[in-house]
Amino acid sequence: MDVDSAMAAEPDHDPSEQPTTANGADHPTESESLLPQQHQQQEQQSNNNIIDNSSNSGGVGGPGAAVAGPRCAPMYTVVNALMDKKEDGPGPRCGHTLTAVPAVGEEGSPGYIGPRLILFGGATALEGNSGASGTPSSAGSAGIRLAGATADVHCYDVLTNKWSRITPIGEPPTPRAAHVATTVGTMVVIQGGIGPAGLSAEDLHVLDLTQQRPRWHRVVVQGPGPGPRYGHVMALVGQRYLMAIGGNDGKRPLADVWALDTAAKPYEWRKLEPEGEGPPPCMYATASARSDGLLLLCGGRDANSVPLASAYGLAKHRDGRWEWAIAPGVSPSSRYQHAAVFVNARLHVSGGALGGGRMVEDSSSVAVLDTAAGVWCDTKSVVTSPRTGRYSADAAGGDAAVELTRRCRHAASAVGDLIFIYGGLRGGVLLDDLLVAEDLAAAETTSAASHAAAAAAASDVHQGRLQGRYGFTDDRNGATVPDGAADGAVVVGNAVAPPVNGDIYTDINTENATFQGSRSLSEGVEYLVKASAAEAEAITAALAAAKARQVNGEVELPDRDRGAEATPSGKQISTLIKPDSSNNSIPAGVRLHHRAVVVAAETGGALGGMVRQLSIDQFENEGRRVSYGTPESATAARKLLDRQMSISSVPKKVITHLLKPRGWKPPVRRQFFLDCNEIADLCDSAERIFASEPSVLQLKAPIKIFGDLHGQFGDLMRLFDEYGSPSTAGDIAYIDYLFLGDYVDRGQHSLETITLLLALKVEHPHQVHLIRGNHEAADINALFGFRIECIERMGERDGIWTWHRINRLFNWLPLAALIEKKIICMHGGIGRSINHVEQIENIQRPIAMEAGSIVLMDLLWSDPTENDSVEGLRPNARGPGLVTFGPDRVMEFCNNNDLQLIVRAHECVMDGFERFAQGHLITLFSATNYCGTANNAGAILVLGRDLVVVPKLIHPLPPAISSPETSPERHIDDTWMQELNANRPPTPTRGRPQVANDRAICT
Repeated sequence: MDVDSAMAAEPDHDPSEQPTTANGADHPTESESLLPQQHQQQEQQSNNNIIDNSSNSGGVGGPGAAVAGPRCAPMYTVVNALMDKKEDGPGPRCGHTLTAVPAVGEEGSPGYIGPRLILFGGATALEGNSGASGTPSSAGSAGIRLAGATADVHCYDVLTNKWSRITPIGEPPTPRAAHVATTVGTMVVIQGGIGPAGLSAEDLHVLDLTQQRPRWHRVVVQGPGPGPRYGHVMALVGQRYLMAIGGNDGKRPLADVWALDTAAKPYEWRKLEPEGEGPPPCMYATASARSDGLLLLCGGRDANSVPLASAYGLAKHRDGRWEWAIAPGVSPSSRYQHAAVFVNARLHVSGGALGGGRMVEDSSSVAVLDTAAGVWCDTKSVVTSPRTGRYSADAAGGDAAVELTRRCRHAASAVGDLIFIYGGLRGGVLLDDLLVAEDLAAAETTSAASHAAAAAAASDVHQGRLQGRYGFTDDRNGATVPDGAADGAVVVGNAVAPPVNGDIYTDINTENATFQGSRSLSEGVEYLVKASAAEAEAITAALAAAKARQVNGEVELPDRDRGAEATPSGKQISTLIKPDSSNNSIPAGVRLHHRAVVVAAETGGALGGMVRQLSIDQFENEGRRVSYGTPESATAARKLLDRQMSISSVPKKVITHLLKPRGWKPPVRRQFFLDCNEIADLCDSAERIFASEPSVLQLKAPIKIFGDLHGQFGDLMRLFDEYGSPSTAGDIAYIDYLFLGDYVDRGQHSLETITLLLALKVEHPHQVHLIRGNHEAADINALFGFRIECIERMGERDGIWTWHRINRLFNWLPLAALIEKKIICMHGGIGRSINHVEQIENIQRPIAMEAGSIVLMDLLWSDPTENDSVEGLRPNARGPGLVTFGPDRVMEFCNNNDLQLIVRAHECVMDGFERFAQGHLITLFSATNYCGTANNAGAILVLGRDLVVVPKLIHPLPPAISSPETSPERHIDDTWMQELNANRPPTPTRGRPQVANDRAICT
C-alpha cells in the first residue's frame, strides 16, 4: 500500500497515496528531511498506575499558579499499559483510529464492561522498512510510504489499564489506513480509507461491542453516498447524524458534506449544502462533535498542499438548515494529519504536519480551542498570533515533554476528562506509545473565582491526588447511586453541574448513558463543573443505552428517540430496537434526579460563582413557600459562532436587543425601546401562533421548564446564562423551552420579559412554548404592576394601549402542556374541579379570566395543601372561593389520566422547587429574592429524553452598588414598585397564617 507521509510535500492529487501502478512505477515525492529518531520501547509496569503524578496535566504554571482566563492546554504523559502478551498491544502504527466506547451494564453486576478505547486498522510498517520502529529508509529514497495495512482490533480497558487484542465474529472490513471511525452508542462505525488494493469501499462497517463477544456487521445504506475516499472526517452530530466531510477521492481534495440520519430508516446518505462560509476542499483535517451537537472541523491540507489553520463550526437548525460558521480565536499553527477531540466545551488538538518534512513543534504541538471563551490556547498561554517556531528544549521552557506530542498520523480519543493519544509517525519512525492528559478545566466557568478553585483542585495532581474517575486514583469513592423506584415514582439520582455556553455533559441519567454504574461523589470542583448535565445530554442518554438489532449479519443503528425501559426495581436497562419500533416510544418512568444543580450564593472570595451539587434532601428550605423577591442582574454568557442577526422584523429586533445573557443590564433610561406599533406587530404574529395551538400543548422531551418570572428579567438572563439560552448559538436546536406563566407584575421589567418571550415564540414556534398564569389577566395585572409599568415607560396613551393589546393576546395563551403523555404542566393546580385532562382541552379560547369557569379558576389559582399530611380540599388563603388540594387529589388525578408527575408554578418556594404528594407534584418558581426580601432561590427543571428531571438552581445576588438599579437617580423611578409590593404583598409563607387585613395578596 502506498500512502504519503507527513514528511513529504505532495501535489494536490496526492499521488503517493494512490495504489502502485501495474508496472510498479511510483510518483516521486520529496525525501525525508528530518533526522531519524530512535524509538524507545516503554517497559511494562506491574501496577495499574498509568499517570505520572508529577507531571503537569493541568497546564503551565505549577500547582500554586493562579489561573486567569481560559486554562492552557494540558501536558501529556506516557501510559505504562499492561498486556498479557506482546500480541495484545497494537504495536507501532499510524493512520489508525482510536474510539472511546462507553461502559455496558451496571458496575459490579455480572457482564459489566467498563469504558474502552477501540483501536482499528492503520499501517504497521514503512515501505522498504519493515522494522517499523527502526531507522527509516535512506534519505535518498522517494519519501516515506506506509505499508502493512491491517484490519486488527485492539482494546484498551480504561479501568484496568490493559491492552488486549480482540477477534470479533462476523466478516471484518478490509485492511486499511487513513479511514474514519466514530462511536454510536456502544458501537464503532468505520468507513473509507485506503488499503493494499487502493481505495477501500464506501461501506459502513459496525463493530458492535454491546455484548461480551464483539461482532462485525455491515450497515445497509440505500442510494448514493460519499463514495470511496481517504483522509476525510466523520463524526456523530447531536447523537443522531453521521457526518462525513472532505477527504480525497483519489483525484482531488473534497469539500462536500454528507449526512446519514441514524433515526430514519431505511438508512441513506444525503448530500448537504450548508449555508455560510465553510472550509475549502481539503484532506487530513479533523472533526469532533460537541455534546450539544456542534461539529467543529479544524486544520487540513488544501488542494495546493498548503496546511490550514482555520476552524469551522457546523450546526443544524431546527428548521432543517445546516450552517457553517468560522470559529473565533487565533490558531497557534497550521496543521494537518493531526488529532482532535472534544472534552466538554474544549477541543483538544495535538500534533500535526506542516509539509516539506516539518511538523508542528514547541508549545503549539498541543492546543485547545476553548469554545466557551472563543480563544485558542497552547501549553503556555492564550494565543493571539500564529506561532511558527521549531521545537527546542529552550523554546519549550526546558520541558522536553513537548516532544511527546510532536507527531502526526496518530489518533486521539477522550474518556470523561481524560484525553488519550496512541501511535503516529515522528521523524520516519512509527510510534507505539499511549499518552494521556487530564483536562481539569474542560467545563470551567470563565470567572476568576472559579478558576482559582480549579487551580486548587489541580494542585492535588501534583501532590499525587489525581482527580480521576477510572482507576487512576487510589481513593475512588465506591458509593453507588441509589436504586430507582417503580414506574411513576420520583426517586433520587446523581448530581450535575451547569453547562458552559449551553454545552452539556451526559449526566442527567448516567446510569443509563455513557458510564453506567457507581460514581465518585466527591471529586473536586473540576468534576462538579465537568459533569454539567444540561439540555442536549438527554439526546445521548437513550442512545448509549440502546442495543443494536442483529438481522442476517446486518445492523440497525440505535434509534435516538428510544429511551431505556425500567425493571421492576426501577433500574435502567437497555432495550432492543424492534423492526416496528416508533420514534414516539416513551421511556417507562419519570424520575427526579436526587441532586440538584446550584450556583453558589457567595459573591466574593474563591467561592464566588462556584457551582455546587447538593442532595435534594439537603435543601432545608424545601417545603417553605415564601412571599418576596426582586430582579437579578445578569452574569456571564458563553457564545460561540453566533450569527449577526438582521433586525428586519420586530421579533429579530427584540431578540437582538434583549437576548444578552451576559451583557444585559437594566436600562438607565426607563423608556422602553419599542413603540406601540412594534408591540402590535409582535402581538399579531404571536397571537396567530397561539390561536393555532390547542388548549393543552402536546410536547416532547427533552425540554426545559421555567416557573414564575414576574418581570424579573435579570433572573431570566441569568438562567439562560447558566443553563443554556434559546438561540442558534445556544441549545434551541436540541431542547425545547416551556414557560408556566406569570411573566408580568411585581418585577420592574415585565415589558422586557413578555416581549422577549413572544419574540422567541415567533422565531421558534415549535420549540418555545408559553402557557397562561393567573397574572396574564387584565383585572390582575392592572393592580400588581404591569399597567403602571406600561404607562411609566411608554407614556399614558401608548402605555394604556400597549397594556390592552398584550392582555388581549393573553386570552389566547394555551392553558396547560402534556409532555410525553406522562407529565402535565400547568400554572396553578387541579383544585376541586379538574379530574381529567379533557376538561382543560375543552376550554375554548380566547377566554377572559372573568368569563372563565371554575375549571379555569382552579387551573390558574389553586395550590397544594401545606404538606402531604393535609388531604382533601381546604380553603385557600388567597381569597374566597379558592381552594388548596391534598396529595390524595394529586394521586387520584394522576391515576385517572395515566400520568406520573404534575409540574406547576404559582407559589414562591425557598429552594426554587418543592416536592409534594411523595414527589408526584413539583412546584417551580424561577424568580429569585421575590419582591426584594424573600432571599429565595430560583429554579428550572430540565427534563431529559429519558424522563429524568434535573432541578437547576440560581441563588439571589445582591445588586451592584453602582448599577442603574441602585443609583440615586433611579430611586424615584423605583418607588412605585416598592410601594406596590408593600401595599399588595404576595402570598404568605407556607404554613403561616394569613395576617388579617384588607390588603389584597397575590403571587
